[in-house]
Amino acid sequence: MQSFKSGDEVIHYMDEGPRSGLTVIFVNSLGTDLRVWDKVIKEMNQKYRTVRFDKRGHGLSSNIENNISISILANDLKLLISKLEIKDILLVGLSIGGLIALEFLKNSSTNVKGLILSDTAAKIGSSDMWSDRISRVKAGGIESISDDILARWFSNHFLKNRIEELQLWRSMLTRTSKLGYLGCCKAIADCDLRNQAKSISIPTLLIVGDEDGSTPVNIVKDTANMIKNSKFEIIKGAGHLPCVEKPKVFTNELVKFLGKLD
Repeated sequence: MQSFKSGDEVIHYMDEGPRSGLTVIFVNSLGTDLRVWDKVIKEMNQKYRTVRFDKRGHGLSSNIENNISISILANDLKLLISKLEIKDILLVGLSIGGLIALEFLKNSSTNVKGLILSDTAAKIGSSDMWSDRISRVKAGGIESISDDILARWFSNHFLKNRIEELQLWRSMLTRTSKLGYLGCCKAIADCDLRNQAKSISIPTLLIVGDEDGSTPVNIVKDTANMIKNSKFEIIKGAGHLPCVEKPKVFTNELVKFLGKLD
């Protein structure tokens, strides 16, 4: 296993593929770990170097300090890039991962040649929505909201026909550190990067599943409209995690975008 220190935290990551050309760095969503990208990595057939990591309080990464904000998570990403001495980057952010990517670009955009924002927005949800979720998790744990979350994550077809796989995603979600999950919820609630989105000038692609219940199509489209010359794509038959439900379609969009950057 690969890891690095960020303050007192140990952050788990995976660094795979050849060392030439652009490096694709994936930043995953709330309640998932780096395995959310497994199918995309497989579809890429190791043609590109890929780096992914577990946020604080997710997967194998620690949350000793119980100190989470979008800026702190972006600094973890910055330290990882520095450690691995990565020069040319395609940054791919999913949900909260998109916020982390946008925050990272505030002060560290030099090496980022392109940006993919999947199922995310510059401002996600309202204060009341996040306050309600935090209260429910504090009272009943992540399990108490798992049905609602999975219904937002996946399309109706997935929910009805991929029952065994759905259970695995439920396990990933509910085994997330409660403090880590709550910390990330508050970080999202406190984050508004709409002005930052308007300043983005690098090539940017926004992707959203047409059945996304967390960041619906219109929300993602609003952020696309803020970013100059960005591209916007809807993936049919997918919820909040098109990289899981439609990995071939997602990867085709990613590789096509990469081809324009190489």
